[in-house]
Amino acid sequence: MKAVSNSPAGYDTARSPAVPVTGLAGLGRRLAHWKQDWKWLAVLIGGFLIVYNLPVGNQRFDNAVMEALHLARWYAQEHVLLCLVPAFFIAGGIAVFVSQASVMKYLGANAPKVLAYGVASVSGTILAVCSCTVLPLFAGIYRMGAGLGPAVAFLYSGPAINVLAIVLTASVLGVRLGVARAVGAILFSVVIGGMMHLIFRQEEQAKSRAQAQLPEPEVKRPLWQNAVYFAMMVLILVFANWGKPQESGTLWAAIYANRWTVVSLSGLVLAAILVRWFGVRLAEMATVVVLTALAAVLVPHEPTVPFVVGVVGLALLINRPHEDEEAAAEDELAEWWRQTWGFAKQILPLLFYGVLISGFLLGRPGHEGLIPSGWVYWAVGGNSLLSNFVASFVGAFMYFATLTEVPILQGLLGNGMGQGPALALLLAGPALSLPNMLVIRSVLGTKKTVVFVSLVVVMATISGMIFGAFFA
Repeated sequence: MKAVSNSPAGYDTARSPAVPVTGLAGLGRRLAHWKQDWKWLAVLIGGFLIVYNLPVGNQRFDNAVMEALHLARWYAQEHVLLCLVPAFFIAGGIAVFVSQASVMKYLGANAPKVLAYGVASVSGTILAVCSCTVLPLFAGIYRMGAGLGPAVAFLYSGPAINVLAIVLTASVLGVRLGVARAVGAILFSVVIGGMMHLIFRQEEQAKSRAQAQLPEPEVKRPLWQNAVYFAMMVLILVFANWGKPQESGTLWAAIYANRWTVVSLSGLVLAAILVRWFGVRLAEMATVVVLTALAAVLVPHEPTVPFVVGVVGLALLINRPHEDEEAAAEDELAEWWRQTWGFAKQILPLLFYGVLISGFLLGRPGHEGLIPSGWVYWAVGGNSLLSNFVASFVGAFMYFATLTEVPILQGLLGNGMGQGPALALLLAGPALSLPNMLVIRSVLGTKKTVVFVSLVVVMATISGMIFGAFFA
């Protein structure tokens, strides 16, 4: 009988725990022993070589590092609190308070195609969001059963069909580019969504069959109550991020001057809704409202301070722990918080990681990253296939906050950028970015993400060439 031993691989425990096995048998055992660790070893060696050879002290490299940090700081200051946080709460609300039957009725795999793509393609006229803010909303409706085509149409249209951005494009860059952007964005959302549905139609057919067998869920409150609840949160999201106009005395300027009044009124209505229809205790909500109002009085010139107080108060109200898991699952408000926090944990790290890479490579508007801006100017002049493709490709990976693509293009056009590549960048840039690609991959998977990005880049390139041929 052979003795049992914990000797390392490569030794013959039958003969002696101290005598190693030689020859091919010993080599095989050593390879098997390293099989689990070689990947980590490769990562460690690769990381060591990268750090060892970092070109620290090189002006362009050091500047690229600073641009990555500047862009990350700007993103954190301008977009996380006012854009992403409300979007996370809306996405969490979609996952809890919107019935799966409602999503499938309008956007599901079995929904009428005209209705589904019509609703998804014009959503951007309501939501003035950027390519990153739309992600929690997209993830929410997709997980609730929306078909791949309508969900992707919504994903593209959210940041692309932005009324403010289209109006600003027409006023700054010309009516032709503004109209072409509006028409192209609507067509893109429908065509790209339809092509995604066709490419992955087998999966969609399986989803359709599964949805057809689902029972009709119980509805806890009327649809109009949920609609008012979401409308208040959308108003808070839209008006808190209302862009500052270039000219005074216009309607947009008047709205901008009073945007925080709209946000405050919407917040009060939302508070009343949560008390009346969702079971939040009146005393607790009154405490949050008073603290928020007090912050607004004490810090009148920093509206983000009372905004943060209100958001933290809302989070504390709905984050209600339960010892019993079944009771926790039945508590809508607690589930709202869990879904909201789940979206934040999934999306925020990927976004910041992508923003750092984007800033390192491309810098900020008016500032260079690792890639010289002169290369971009040289690559997007004229109306060749290459220039349109480069504009689409660079635009797809570069991060554009809402409305910032217009001044960027104004500078590029002044440095010789062609009209075709300008439209290509307008159609690809606002809808995509490296940060949002990372998040889309976590929702759809690598294959679908690559197909979606490729469709956007190819269609933007073709559209740019057609537009540039007529308006060179």
